[in-house]
Amino acid sequence: MEWTPDPRELADLELLLSGAFEPLTGFLGHDDLHAVHERGTLADGTRWPAAVTLHLPADVSPGDEVTLLDPEGLALAALTVTAREPDGLTSGPVKGLSAPEHGPFARLRRTPAEVKDELGGRPALAVTMRGPLDDLSEIVGTAQDLGAVIMLLPLSYGEAGPAVVRAALRAKEKLPADTIVVSVPLAPRDEPEIDLELREHVATAYGAAEHLAGPDPVHIPGPPHRRGLVVFFTGLSGSGKSTIARGLRDTLLELGTRTVTYLDGDVVRHLLSKGLTFSKADRDLNIRRIGFVAAETARHGGLAICAPIAPYAGTREEVREMVESVGADFLLVHVATPLEECERRDRKGLYAKARAGLIPEFTGISDPYEEPDDADLVIDTTHISVEAAVSRVLDTLKGGGWIR
Repeated sequence: MEWTPDPRELADLELLLSGAFEPLTGFLGHDDLHAVHERGTLADGTRWPAAVTLHLPADVSPGDEVTLLDPEGLALAALTVTAREPDGLTSGPVKGLSAPEHGPFARLRRTPAEVKDELGGRPALAVTMRGPLDDLSEIVGTAQDLGAVIMLLPLSYGEAGPAVVRAALRAKEKLPADTIVVSVPLAPRDEPEIDLELREHVATAYGAAEHLAGPDPVHIPGPPHRRGLVVFFTGLSGSGKSTIARGLRDTLLELGTRTVTYLDGDVVRHLLSKGLTFSKADRDLNIRRIGFVAAETARHGGLAICAPIAPYAGTREEVREMVESVGADFLLVHVATPLEECERRDRKGLYAKARAGLIPEFTGISDPYEEPDDADLVIDTTHISVEAAVSRVLDTLKGGGWIR
């Protein structure tokens, strides 16, 4: 079996393979995670601060070997599965197959062994960075007191990673000539104390005698009208979501204040998701594809309008996470027109065919629609006009500052 882990799992995999996570040799299972959370150790008592996890699909069993791929299909490692929990948590050792080849500043990603060879036994002061270094005097003074080489470790995980590496390279220009810069894709942990301990562990793995944690950057988001936004409509077939979405698109194009991308469910089915069936797996994949395109649009400050049925709460949440992970905003609009009204309209005759058993797995008839409990706006189109429904969405966008 082949599997492409998510970005955080890939980052942890790279550090496992490089030796930066020693003594870990693979992804952690239930017992080790319990020990980490309870005592800050592995199950055998070895000190370890943070979770390093991987989730795989249901058709994986203990004893299987899974080839872990990067997003471009390069085989990075072989995982021997030792256990898999019902939630997909999979543990087991990993064996490297090839080094990561892709990503910004790949030339600065080095293993601890390579860096230690360059140090040649000299003491090093490691500075882990998640943002710019405003004051270099403490670093220089500490390094002089220790007689140490300065080693900048920009933590290059995620969208902000390249900017952090650039900040490290700018700092290097003002530091001694033998300063070393190593890009380390360490994903942040939620609890500051755990994140700091993991940073110290990685610094030690790279040969540091002392560690300084650079200040975390202060993120001040831009005004809403300059941020990317995804307006995601969900609702039953015939609820009116596509009609409202098209009306919103037209209104925004008339205003001319935002770049608009429109991703209607039916249109996407003919192009982006051509060939997919209406099975649950393919429906989820269709929504993920829509979410990916929408997030890429929003990443660059655009406004994307999506109007699929999107019947499953878990997949809608995945799309929200995709969008918010690139620093954009996500607005979920539930077009909550009741099934009876949708079926009464039935312009395409789909409900009649579903009732007759001609369309299997039809949402609302033979397949469930999971109503969202996290919608930012709920609209029932039974007794209001299209213009009124569009106005409600437009008022929400104006109220949130997304359009002016």
